[in-house]
Amino acid sequence: MTTNKHKVAVLGSGSWATAIVKMLTENLDEVAWYVRSAYTLEHFKLHRHNPKYLQQVLFNPEQIKISNDINEVVAYADIIIIAIPSAFVKAELDKISVDLKGKIVFSAVKGIVPETLLILGEHLKKHQHIPEKNLGVIAGPCHAEEVAMERLSYLTIAAKRKSVAKQMSELLNSWYIKTTYSKDVFGIEWAAVLKNVYAIAAGIAHGLGYGDNFQAVLISNSIREMKKFIKKNVDKRKRNIDNSAYLGDLLVTAYSIFSRNRTFGSMIGKGYTVRSAMAEMRMVAEGYYAVKSAYKINLERGDNKAKTPIIDAVYRILYQEAQPKTEFIKLSEKLN
Repeated sequence: MTTNKHKVAVLGSGSWATAIVKMLTENLDEVAWYVRSAYTLEHFKLHRHNPKYLQQVLFNPEQIKISNDINEVVAYADIIIIAIPSAFVKAELDKISVDLKGKIVFSAVKGIVPETLLILGEHLKKHQHIPEKNLGVIAGPCHAEEVAMERLSYLTIAAKRKSVAKQMSELLNSWYIKTTYSKDVFGIEWAAVLKNVYAIAAGIAHGLGYGDNFQAVLISNSIREMKKFIKKNVDKRKRNIDNSAYLGDLLVTAYSIFSRNRTFGSMIGKGYTVRSAMAEMRMVAEGYYAVKSAYKINLERGDNKAKTPIIDAVYRILYQEAQPKTEFIKLSEKLN
């Protein structure tokens, strides 16, 4: 452990936020942590762990500056990591009255801000007026549950300025966390969003009884569809879609037992309604919100839109009450 070179804050109290706090405590003497719930705050002070997520991770309370006052936490930090589920992130950001000018802000949100149909980086740039040079993304492939178990994991740190990415890499690196660097900030953030949609598709296929052979074809088509979507809707730069931040993150989300999006999709495939699946899971499946935004954004391009049969099928199932079995029979004819 080293003394703090930077004051770092994490916003959010879910499993991914908890995992990030754990990673940071490997290298920092103090980490500020915003949790919205007064219950979570008081439970942590008494029992040293998050009561809802990754309960097995015990923290040293002397390292954690925890608060349910978002402005107190933001004011403390010069580097902020946002790990709030996308469905709630705008409401939380709207509470901030502290000047964000000069602060480095990293998105660890794997979803789209529903109110603006923007990934968080673009939302922060447009609505919080944070310059692009001060924005970054923390992406996978990495599940919070494996971080809690200290299993070897890899992160991709994306930022326009290499110095900014290097700072974050140093803060997160440990014997069980390895990091790589990318300049493709918005492309990688979009990949982190879209992989949740494809994981729902993989889950639906599993719930319907499709086997490994079909899953392999579905995921190989998914990575190509992701590339087309990002090229049409982000920018046309050349990307190695085989890199861990794209293909690796997609694979772990589509196949892992820890994937809430795959679990959600599997329940839909087995006949659950959206509402009943969400109620039983008690966790946010980011892909549910992401598919609606991705579908609408692509649709707005008219005749110039990317061909996205998998996104379209998941959207119809989740938002238009299309039958999963019927949609996947149609989809199977479009895959190759």
